Amino acid sequence: MFDLLSYTGIIASIWIVVGIYIASLYYPNYSHTRQFCSELGAFGSPTQKLSPAINNYPLGLLFILFGYYLIAANSSTLFSASFPTTIIGAMVIVHGVCTWVCGFFPMDADPYTSTPTTSCKIHTWAGLIMLISFIVAPAIVMFSSAYPIALRLFSFNCILGCFFFSYKLSGALKAKTHPGLYQRLSYGFQILWLFVYSLYLIG
Repeated sequence: MFDLLSYTGIIASIWIVVGIYIASLYYPNYSHTRQFCSELGAFGSPTQKLSPAINNYPLGLLFILFGYYLIAANSSTLFSASFPTTIIGAMVIVHGVCTWVCGFFPMDADPYTSTPTTSCKIHTWAGLIMLISFIVAPAIVMFSSAYPIALRLFSFNCILGCFFFSYKLSGALKAKTHPGLYQRLSYGFQILWLFVYSLYLIG
């Protein structure tokens, strides 16, 4: 049963793509390029209840279970060898908890509002912590000799991709053009890293 937890990272990586797509089907005229993923669960959206129910809450659980697996599976190995993976596990758990927080505290209907609600502020901070947690995790792989060079280089490229599209997102947000596209590409590199890292552990 414990070994099944090793697949939760892969399941989460696929779930998030499918879950966002399904939720968008119930949001009339939703744009994946112009709107943020979180707008599916924003105040007053047609999918305010549906989106966190099929995305944030199950995804948060999957992330936490995978993080727990990473920590527990390495608890019996030498500290020097298990420490990097343990910290990665902690980052994945943080990511999962913040995924729950983002679901429980919706963003405002208008992502460009100059007077965000308290819920929106909490949502934004939780999202920032999510971003950081999945930058720290691949960075640990990148700098750790415990992992093969191919995975370390892949982790480096995923971090670069995340930073590049986060920069593009910032510009698109100011211009009010296609922030949804760049958000998906930025977070997509983080989820791609999780998927490949999970495959590496299983293999």
